Amino acid sequence: MSGRRVILNADDFGYDPAVSRGIVRSMKQGVVSSTTMMVNTPHSEDAATLSEGLAIGLHLNLARWPAVSRPSFEFVERDAATLESAFVHDEALAQLDRLKALVGRDATHVDVHKHLHRHQRVLEGLSRAAASRGLAVRGIDEAMRAALRARGVRTNDVFVGDAGATAWWTTSQFEQTVATLPAEGVIELMCHPGFAPSVVTSGYSTQRELELATFCAPAARAVLARQGVTFEAWR
Repeated sequence: MSGRRVILNADDFGYDPAVSRGIVRSMKQGVVSSTTMMVNTPHSEDAATLSEGLAIGLHLNLARWPAVSRPSFEFVERDAATLESAFVHDEALAQLDRLKALVGRDATHVDVHKHLHRHQRVLEGLSRAAASRGLAVRGIDEAMRAALRARGVRTNDVFVGDAGATAWWTTSQFEQTVATLPAEGVIELMCHPGFAPSVVTSGYSTQRELELATFCAPAARAVLARQGVTFEAWR
């Protein structure tokens, strides 16, 4: 392997109108290079109106709201492990098609809301769908990356990011991460910038605004210039 590609991806485009607006700002005025979109929410169409010019992948949502392939079926996060791989396969394809219908172009790649592809049957179904479309899938650990590659699915070599009680991407965390990136491989940095949700109740709210501030600050571009790092989109 030679060379390095670094992707800074904002999850949750389409989750809430305020979150979507913040993600757009993080990409157009900040350093975020990619986003992944939820297409089965009440706010997906609103997000699509803001999507022009953005690199957009699918944020496969199996945690809440109705399925696209079976609208009578309502997703519940705690039941994800019980989903059949065939259903996940069909739903992933349906969500990919829905994304294309909304934004007018194919997804750049796929990741999964709440990392629910850590469940074996979800990973199996998603892998088959992604392989059929030639799309990369975010791997969150080495075991998942090995499983994806064994199924013929491209994935990242390194994954960095989290979402918890406090904002992950503070200015200091960003500086430290950029300064210590591996010299080679596909590196995906996951982030959650946005304005605090205006409609959806979320445990990651003010944290989004702090991340948004981190990525839009002049210091962020200065760090990238100093380290010679350019963020890209999946391709």
